[in-house]
Amino acid sequence: MTQEQALSILKTGANVFLTGAPGSGKTHTVNEYVAYLRARGVEPAITASTGIAATHIGGMTIHSWSGIGIRTTLNTEDLGAIATSDYIAKRVRRAKVLIIDEVSMLAPATLAMVDAVCREIKQSADPFGGIQIVMVGDFFQLPPIVKTETEGSAQGTLIEETSARFAYDSSAWKRARPIICYLTEQHRQDDTIFLDVLSAIRCNVFGGAHLCHLATRKIDLHTAPQSTPKLFSHNSDVDRVNNEMLAMLSGKAHAFAMSSQGPYALAAALQRGCLSPETLHLKIGASVMFTKNNPKEGFANGTLGTVEAFDEVSGYPIIATRNGVRITVEPMDWTVEENGKVRARIAQLPLRLAWAITVHKSQGMSLDAAVMDLSAVFEFGQGYVALSRVRRLSGLYLLGWNERAFLVHPEVLAKDKSFREASADAEKEFSEISPVKLQKMQNDFIFACGGKKHAKPRMSDVHSGKSAGGGRFDQLREKHPNAYRPWDKAQDEKLQELFAEGVSVADCAKTLGRKGGAIRSRLIKLGLVEE
Repeated sequence: MTQEQALSILKTGANVFLTGAPGSGKTHTVNEYVAYLRARGVEPAITASTGIAATHIGGMTIHSWSGIGIRTTLNTEDLGAIATSDYIAKRVRRAKVLIIDEVSMLAPATLAMVDAVCREIKQSADPFGGIQIVMVGDFFQLPPIVKTETEGSAQGTLIEETSARFAYDSSAWKRARPIICYLTEQHRQDDTIFLDVLSAIRCNVFGGAHLCHLATRKIDLHTAPQSTPKLFSHNSDVDRVNNEMLAMLSGKAHAFAMSSQGPYALAAALQRGCLSPETLHLKIGASVMFTKNNPKEGFANGTLGTVEAFDEVSGYPIIATRNGVRITVEPMDWTVEENGKVRARIAQLPLRLAWAITVHKSQGMSLDAAVMDLSAVFEFGQGYVALSRVRRLSGLYLLGWNERAFLVHPEVLAKDKSFREASADAEKEFSEISPVKLQKMQNDFIFACGGKKHAKPRMSDVHSGKSAGGGRFDQLREKHPNAYRPWDKAQDEKLQELFAEGVSVADCAKTLGRKGGAIRSRLIKLGLVEE
């Protein structure tokens, strides 16, 4: 199925599982759908299974969005507490479309809990309370970590998913009956030999000829390109390589300690999910990777760079990114919110040493080149995830591998076949719908969401001044630099912080470079004030 076909199905409001190999355009398709909805006045809820994935798509974790937090079970009392939380209830009631990225890493019980919360708040027996559910991911990639402990699980749980491992086994998935949209085009890799190798792993037909191709990329660690990211399966190897490389640099090491506020348990959970370390040691020349998104400053989670200097006044590092941008990096916040209030906060430079990273943390990244050691791979799909990060064989440098490195989960292999068949059936079914009828289905869904048939100008046009009024946007931005620009997570966090401190709308607008009306609208969207 092409991206265009999948997008057409998404627009009808059908529940969808959007899948495909790495580089097939899943994220691009979701972004196009989000832009389509927003242009018609419909704001989707954008979430992901992990904090890392959430930062990639500019959303929040599904755990935070739904209010389930770190729960592994859900009883009647828990459900009642979540449903009566004004902040969570308003957010769920407003939702017409719920996107969950990296659903392959979501435990079945978690998906079932989200379903239960949505149905309870929406007071609807429909799957997810009638919200369009768009699940995105690839089950050949890393599976969820399913906890086996039973502490506190016990009595009265509403969720029974004990034997299930993958999200598609969840009762919620089965009730939602998503249409399978399996993207088959390839947009990341442009190397036919390498594509054949990846396809062979994915289809479980990897053999000697494929290994011969990979063997041509075998190197020793001491001959590996120093500026190229290195992927390992274990944190111990990552820390060892990063520390060794840092020690080899001359000059003074600068230490930056993480600060925290709020209850210990909440702050500790934030620390575990944060890619930046508790104490970050840097030197001039150190290879680093950004761990948060901040488009305004010119970086995103996964942006690579080098420490060029340290600011003489603040002491903060000045990073030269791979595309030539120089950024003085200041601490950023990671927060836990409840009912619109920040319960816990940690602050650290959004950086980590990046000579080496784990395969797990590389999921979702796209790299021109990478050095990887697959000799200690311990999980199905781990080798496949690592290999598929690079665009071509020439960008691959292999330190070693074991027999598990090129294996995929046998259950997923069988399930993938059924996904492909279901996608082909959906493609055929929708191709038989007339363009007029299809357009009506799409329009009806927008109307049902409270949106408008005719699209507003796209942000790309607004940014370039192509929309109505031409240069009036440029004039407007002389006073309000961020007028009509999309909100990012950093700005949302700043607005929430200012609001919690009692700062006026006018002063919030001045700080954030926006008009007062935009501030009030955003406060409503965030559930901080009543409509």
